[in-house]
Amino acid sequence: MERRLTRKKFNALVAEALDRLPVEFRENMRNVAVVVEDWPPDDLLDELGIPEDDTLFGSYQGTPLGERTHDLVQLPDRIVLYQRALEEECASEAELVREVAITVIHEIGHHFGLTDAEMDLLERQV
Repeated sequence: MERRLTRKKFNALVAEALDRLPVEFRENMRNVAVVVEDWPPDDLLDELGIPEDDTLFGSYQGTPLGERTHDLVQLPDRIVLYQRALEEECASEAELVREVAITVIHEIGHHFGLTDAEMDLLERQV
């Protein structure tokens, strides 16, 4: 996308995507911080084996709900969306809106421990 959005406008797109999540996800998202950063860190790209000519739109940092073994208070899980990476890959604002929604669903899916097939099904509904 040629024109970059302000962080405020991008955050509004993220909020809209969160508002459009299925109700069962919205009602059960607790202790999850959704944040926006410009770019994924190089060490994360290396850790995930992402080639230099590719990028990452979002990441989930935490323990999926189904894998938790105790009820101790934990730091919030984090879902990070990478604004500049998303903007660079999208040709229009409409494409950006769609890709933000898909990325939000995908990262929320990790939080809830969904399979790739389940996430794909939800993403196709965007």
